Amino acid sequence: MSVLNEVLSANKAYADSFGKKGELALPPARQFAILTCMDARLDPAKYAGLAEGDAHVIRNAGARASDDAIRSLVISYKLLGTKEWFVIHHSNCGMEFFTDEIMRNLLSSSLETAALGDKGFYDVGKGPGSDEGAFIDWLTIADKNKSVVDDVKRIRRHPLVPKNITIYGYIYEVETGKLVEVAGAKEAGAAQ
Repeated sequence: MSVLNEVLSANKAYADSFGKKGELALPPARQFAILTCMDARLDPAKYAGLAEGDAHVIRNAGARASDDAIRSLVISYKLLGTKEWFVIHHSNCGMEFFTDEIMRNLLSSSLETAALGDKGFYDVGKGPGSDEGAFIDWLTIADKNKSVVDDVKRIRRHPLVPKNITIYGYIYEVETGKLVEVAGAKEAGAAQ
């Protein structure tokens, strides 16, 4: 069953009360960006107190500092003036429940949606699958605190990132809604 009609109905209600939001400036008003996970339990507007036009929010699986995430961050400062960045991973992230090898094996077996059980993800579909997953770094997470620090460090040392941008590292607790600073991230992301 598709959610298309629900989405279009919600959009109509939103557009009907849109008001002057069409006049918001292109650069984010609060001059910062957030790199966070695509997990549906995370609402950056709520956990960071954002309104439309306040900040850039870049999302991907695991909130990882992938080449594409860094591309977006570079555009964010170079063309639109952000001065601070947040890397926000979260507790109970699905990226902690598998490895590159598991993902590659699941895709080789079947392209249907896998299931998550007590022992991790397992395939419930039938082939055909594809071996193309072998060529992708899935950027899985073995240690969420280390992954935040690693991502902050990767962004900090990137040759297109200026030294004057401060990069913060946090874990969002899905159980409490709190942002918890990750030890070592502040030092790794300090502006110079």
